[in-house]
Amino acid sequence: MDPFAPPPFGAPADLGEPDPRDRPARLAVGVVGAGRVGTALGEALDRAGHRVVAASAVSEQSRRRAAERLPDAALTSPQEVVAAADLVLLTVPDDALAELAGGLVATGADVAGKLVAHTSGRYGTAVLNPLTRAGGLPLALHPVMTFTGRPDDTGRLSGVSFGVTAPDPLRPVAEALVLEMGGEPVWIAEDRRALYHAALAGGANHLVTLVVEAMDLLRAAGVGEPGRMLGPLLGASLDNALRLGLDGLTGPVARGDAGTVADHVAELARVSPEGLRAYVALARLTADRALAAGLLKPEDAERLLEVLAD
Repeated sequence: MDPFAPPPFGAPADLGEPDPRDRPARLAVGVVGAGRVGTALGEALDRAGHRVVAASAVSEQSRRRAAERLPDAALTSPQEVVAAADLVLLTVPDDALAELAGGLVATGADVAGKLVAHTSGRYGTAVLNPLTRAGGLPLALHPVMTFTGRPDDTGRLSGVSFGVTAPDPLRPVAEALVLEMGGEPVWIAEDRRALYHAALAGGANHLVTLVVEAMDLLRAAGVGEPGRMLGPLLGASLDNALRLGLDGLTGPVARGDAGTVADHVAELARVSPEGLRAYVALARLTADRALAAGLLKPEDAERLLEVLAD
């Protein structure tokens, strides 16, 4: 018998059926770590016709969220969640995942023949090796979306990419689960997971920091509603970057305007020394990329880099 042969489950329910969960061969789902991500994915799987039967939660806020969004799930221990489920979602922080995988095995949780999926962007399936050796069927299903804990989190999964890593025999199962949640599976090799996650975190998380910094600087410059001013500009810049790549670059660095950049450096040194370091690092990277792409003349790049070096 193939150790990776998954338990069967049916196609998504047809429209018009009273309750898709009444279809045969649906999975019993357990959520270990009923936080923002776990409750959103659990709710999405429930809507697809699976049954979320058990969940574990540590904080009072997580317990309330689980009770609201996964009302049919018994709140219990991680070991009992595993015992009740065919598909176990391990939706805990990245740094806790390896310890959880080992701890479940050490406490005798029976994972043989069960699908065990985590939602970490950082890891592939190797982090689940203790569970795999115990007969678990490992999946890495990372939704490329931010979750706020609000009721609209589940709706945000529609059309969202999932970074997926799975053993070859389980790829159809991983793909089916992602599609059922409304997502789009994108396959990430095990040894590329850290790079994949660094790209996402650098783009999304640092974008928030840059926008907040820009809003603070505009307030210091006397702008009463910096969000209103920045919205159209940043929306157009993001659209240009996604559609055109570096060809969408504008501004003083792209023009080779070293004098303007020098003024920026001097003013930021006075108002926001922390912001200055980020500005200089990003301006250097922008100049290097613009030079390599032929958008910036070598002599202009040299003047820019001199200003940034000072």
